[in-house]
Amino acid sequence: MSCSTSLDQFSNRYIQAYQDTLGELPRFYPLGQGSSCIEGQYDLESDEAVFWQTVKRKSTADFSNVEHALELKLHDDINDFYGHFFSASLYFDSNWGEGELLQVWNQQDFESLQQNIIGHLMMKKKLKQAPTWFIGVLGDGDNMLTVDNEDGSVWIEVPGNKPHEKLADSLAEFIDSLTPRVTPAIEPVEEDHGHVPHPGIWQRMKMMWNDLLKRK
Repeated sequence: MSCSTSLDQFSNRYIQAYQDTLGELPRFYPLGQGSSCIEGQYDLESDEAVFWQTVKRKSTADFSNVEHALELKLHDDINDFYGHFFSASLYFDSNWGEGELLQVWNQQDFESLQQNIIGHLMMKKKLKQAPTWFIGVLGDGDNMLTVDNEDGSVWIEVPGNKPHEKLADSLAEFIDSLTPRVTPAIEPVEEDHGHVPHPGIWQRMKMMWNDLLKRK
């Protein structure tokens, strides 16, 4: 099964879990960022959470520009995982604990994601470590979920270190092992100067990488 098929099936289970448990779609704080995911009308000036569900992109996006910039061939799963859908982050339970799969809310998020992937890969090169790319976070600490760019396996990785625990041989296998976690929408925390990052996971990853830079 392809990674995009596994992600599509998990997204469907995710939406169904909210409807079965709460009788409604999941909610998300878009912070003025429109998306085709949003159900119903949305006021860009509103700071309220919205109902949403995953939608398939009209045209598939890819990371060819990142490959060109870094002169690096990326594993095909990166396009399947990030290029087919618009969605808020997907929370899950697993054999390794609670976690969050990063997804793309709109095209602006996709472009931000590409820049973050470039930054991550450049840091790996600087540290003389094999290339990986991130798909989310695990638990409340510094554990990132990353994919080995060589063989597509999924690992736990702490910023600045090599991946240290293999979770699955492929991204599809990993996604298939997850259980949707029904949780209230998390309102992002305002940073200095009144700036609130979007989506919420970027704030967490920024904190992790800033901590790494302080230690290097």
